[in-house]
This record gives sequence, C-alpha cells and structure tokens, in this order.
Amino acid sequence: MGIQVINRDGQPEYAVVPWEQYQALLKAAGQAPAEGVVESAQQSAPAASLPAFSEVGQLRQAKGIAPEQLARNVGVSPAYLAMIESGEREPDAAIRRALAWHLGVAGWSEPS
Repeated sequence: MGIQVINRDGQPEYAVVPWEQYQALLKAAGQAPAEGVVESAQQSAPAASLPAFSEVGQLRQAKGIAPEQLARNVGVSPAYLAMIESGEREPDAAIRRALAWHLGVAGWSEPS
C-alpha cells in the first residue's frame, strides 16, 4: 500500500492512502463505497481561482485563528508565517499542505 503517514510532535496523526485502496478498505470492512466524493473533487475550482498565499492572513482571520496558533499548527515560526502572509515568501509543498489543512483550501495541497 502507498500509505503516507503524517506525524505531529513525533507521533503518527494521520494516514493518507490512495483512493482505490481506500475504496478497497471500505469494501473489506463491509461499508458502502464513498460515492459523490469523487464527483465533488472533479468539480473543484481550477487552480487559477485559488486564493494567493498572500491571502493567508485574511483566511486565518476569517477562521478566527491567531497567527501564533496557525504558525505552531503548520510547523513554522510566527515570523515566517508573517512573511508568507505578506507575500514575501512562497511556502514549500509541506507548508502548503499544512496551510491547506488548517485553512480549508484544498487546492493548495495539490502538487504543483
């Protein structure tokens, strides 16, 4: 299985599996396949309509998350988060995934 394990504070927190394997696991567990999820993923907005990383501050504020809390959750310093929010720095793939998770911007977690 091509499983990706995401750790937080040195402990496994999430396991990400390819869609086909997830469907097989559901079937093996006697559950119905997750329908509709594929359709909504295919209908997602094109990358051009994704918010810019310089909008992280606005998204963070809209969700009521303090900058220090988001920085800690994402695994960066508050100073580096401020540089991302100002557009001074472009986050790498791991930081994009973490920001996508905490701010709910699915397209940021896609490979570039």
